Amino acid sequence: MDIRGGRAVHARGGQREHYAPVSVAAGERVDGDAIALARVYVDRLGVRELYVADLDAIDGGATSMNAGLLKQVAALGAPVWVDAGVTTPASANAVLEAGASVVIVGLETLPSLDELVAICQAIGGHRVAFSLDLRNDLPITLPGAEHSGWSAAAIARRAAEGGAGTIIVLDLAHVGSASGVDLELMTAMRRAVPQVALFAGGGVRSAEDVDVLARARCDGVLVATALLSGALRLT
Repeated sequence: MDIRGGRAVHARGGQREHYAPVSVAAGERVDGDAIALARVYVDRLGVRELYVADLDAIDGGATSMNAGLLKQVAALGAPVWVDAGVTTPASANAVLEAGASVVIVGLETLPSLDELVAICQAIGGHRVAFSLDLRNDLPITLPGAEHSGWSAAAIARRAAEGGAGTIIVLDLAHVGSASGVDLELMTAMRRAVPQVALFAGGGVRSAEDVDVLARARCDGVLVATALLSGALRLT
């Protein structure tokens, strides 16, 4: 779930200025209502964990986090993974206080991988998922960051060494595209970080794509478009 201005929006290609409210989910009208969408995922589709990206916090800093909305989503009972522009232990704790079960630390907003280490030490690496944010296979980094210019594999290894219990490989160019999964990339990532949970995001079209990723030893996937359209069913 991508949230902007308190509304659920449909992510496509990482072009956030063009994201439109989710109108229909699995045949049910939600008209951008984030709680209604979360209920469709949990109650109708059987989703056992929710992923929420607070785009206002990602773009404007963790202090822009919509804590009230996150608490409402968490109250539905499913564990919630939250990306809210976390870059410090204090902001990670604020996300946990809003009801998150897992705090996502995104590469695109991270000034230093040392901050990731500090967050893992503060709240426990088992509650940290590092999002390896890519665009067309290239890491998205802040200008001047120490890890700017590193390969995706090198960044993933450093994140795992720093204590992150999960790594999400998320190619924003593929989000909402139904373009399929990058098996070669995910196989390389599994080799790079064999000791942590590995998730893939972007382009998942069907159960067949999920099966392909499972055979590549991925532990999970992030899915939105295929669930909204009904192309992927969990039961």
